[in-house]
Amino acid sequence: MKPEDFPKEIRPFIIPEHEGELIYRCLDCGLQYDIEELLYTCPDCGQVLLIYDLNSERLKKIPGEMWRRIFDYRKMLTIPALKGIYLYHEFIGPVIPLDAVIYLGEGHTPVVEANDFLQEKAGVRFYFKNDGQNPSASFKDRGMASALSYIHFLVKKGHVSDVLAICASTGDTSAAAALYASFLQPHVKSAVLLPHKKVTPQQLSQPLGSGAAVFEIPGVFDDCMKVVEALSENYNVALLNSKNAWRILGQESYSYEVAQAFEYDMEDKVIVVPIGNAGNITAVISGFLKFYETGIIDSLPKILGVQSKHANPVYRYYLEPDAAKRKFVPITVKPSVAQAAMIGNPVSMPRVIHLVELYNSKSGMQNVFFVEVAEQAIMDWELLANQNGHIACTHGGESLAGLVAARSQGIIGQNDVAVIDSTAHALKFSGFQEMYFEKRFPAEFEIFPDPDLINAPVYIHPKDLAKVPAPGKPLKSADFEQFVKRVSEEIAKSLNLKKIVTF
Repeated sequence: MKPEDFPKEIRPFIIPEHEGELIYRCLDCGLQYDIEELLYTCPDCGQVLLIYDLNSERLKKIPGEMWRRIFDYRKMLTIPALKGIYLYHEFIGPVIPLDAVIYLGEGHTPVVEANDFLQEKAGVRFYFKNDGQNPSASFKDRGMASALSYIHFLVKKGHVSDVLAICASTGDTSAAAALYASFLQPHVKSAVLLPHKKVTPQQLSQPLGSGAAVFEIPGVFDDCMKVVEALSENYNVALLNSKNAWRILGQESYSYEVAQAFEYDMEDKVIVVPIGNAGNITAVISGFLKFYETGIIDSLPKILGVQSKHANPVYRYYLEPDAAKRKFVPITVKPSVAQAAMIGNPVSMPRVIHLVELYNSKSGMQNVFFVEVAEQAIMDWELLANQNGHIACTHGGESLAGLVAARSQGIIGQNDVAVIDSTAHALKFSGFQEMYFEKRFPAEFEIFPDPDLINAPVYIHPKDLAKVPAPGKPLKSADFEQFVKRVSEEIAKSLNLKKIVTF
């Protein structure tokens, strides 16, 4: 749809203007820095940064009802720069010109309601938001579209050149970073650090396929992160982990899309997200706060953060009810099927602490909750979801297990409606499904397959068949007819099929 075809009162707002005044602000000392330099931590105190719009009051001058119409009409545009996360340009990157925006098909992933059986089993009405349907098959594309659009903006302005974008990853971050960086060749190249043999083969193939320099090192993600931090502090590289505040901005689009999907009605809604490096829950909280403060939504949804018992530093922090007594302690993680969340020292923890307090304050009550779940529950719920029409990854299974745990604990009520973040495509973690079906999980995972959830192919070769087809050696005439007849009979017997009765 063309802008001139929209209602007259909407036309002035359809193509966003670049009116923002963005700055980095330190969460500890409060110092502010210009965004036209690549910063990840405060140069003065070393704390992480968030990006603020000093001109955000202009957004409040437009009524919330008008904003809803703007976004709903804007969704009908065919302009590539506004088809993805920058549909919400004024809230994500108001200083980024549209000609600097990178759009590879990210965002606006489907919100799919679970079937009756699964909802009854979970004890609550819920939907999956399938972020595995992003270009690199994970939610990380939201943040990378933002971070690389920002770098593209700096390149076009002549502030940077020959950029090496680098990240530590458990798989999904590296895939997204390599994909989006490759789009900006030759101005941007990428390198990724992965924990050796802690990434699935499918995930490893992605950055390799996008042409990134891939380095595997001993240890786990936290070790990779320390190396990448050292590189960003001592060399001229662009850090693409969620320490990069532009990543957080892009991932806020998840909140905006959920709000739009429910006609901006967030009453009795629960947003369930897994916690890894804590960037995603940070972004989700921040996004809903922005929409609430500008009147686009009238209430703040409940936020539920989920962690495996094998990697639960955020959950442990919030076990202490007295905020004054809380102390964050990094942990040593154990093996988890939720590999991307297997992080014992999340870099965005200071952002979580800051935003959770603000969110609860704006809600007038506790409105952010945390639960932990067992590895067994993660796999069982993932498989059950996928056997009922979904494409949930292990992190989607972790979120669904967390929803069930929260329902049993009374955190979630009978009338609540949940939206579960399935952060990646199920195929990325299909190796864990194979391990489950073949009953070969190492003991440290503490997973014991449920026979009712196991599925495996059945080889059909009737013993009385002397001849069967083979590649390049087809059967002919009577032999082929006998093959088809006997195999059909064996399959029908296995499935308890009834013969068609003819009269």
